[in-house]
Amino acid sequence: MNAEFDITGIVLETERLILREWKTSDLEDFFEYASVEGVGEMAGWSHHKSIMESQMILNSFINNRKTFAIVYKENNKVIGSIGIEFYGSVEKLTEFARLKGREIGYVLSKDYWGKGLMTEAIKCVTDYLFNVLDYDFLLCGYFDFNTRSARVQEKCGFVPYRRLNFDTRTGSKETGVLQLLLNPAKDIKLVFSHPETLIYEEG
Repeated sequence: MNAEFDITGIVLETERLILREWKTSDLEDFFEYASVEGVGEMAGWSHHKSIMESQMILNSFINNRKTFAIVYKENNKVIGSIGIEFYGSVEKLTEFARLKGREIGYVLSKDYWGKGLMTEAIKCVTDYLFNVLDYDFLLCGYFDFNTRSARVQEKCGFVPYRRLNFDTRTGSKETGVLQLLLNPAKDIKLVFSHPETLIYEEG
């Protein structure tokens, strides 16, 4: 089942990053990376065409209280985001009915790709969700063409769970993989018997 989450008052820190709530003053940084072609498209949304578009989405981040701003300590710029989202198709993912978890989604400024920053951020967030909020599992997906994201998730311990067809916010249809990470501090036993499941075991 989908776990509760509210970002209010949460501030996480790594060696190079601060993860915090979004602020209205983040608009310029947000538009700077979200308007670059090829950034949002990796996550299924079109790059922003105007600062007003970024303003609307920034307002939703602030109001929905489920998305971290990723701040690079070296220059104090917001360079990306990590959302703690409801996972979809609850009726299809029946293995998790008695467990609590969420799906995470993320995006990073193209200027900061290849530096290990997203891996650093995700490990920090998963540690918090497992050890402080006591989540049982996390899901995370990537499109087949996004090999960078696949490598990030692998480094963070996620394993392939199901192949899926995604309807993106750009109007395209993409194939990809939904990945799973179980709380390593818990002895969670699951039987994955659905024929579409990549972690396949007969029940």
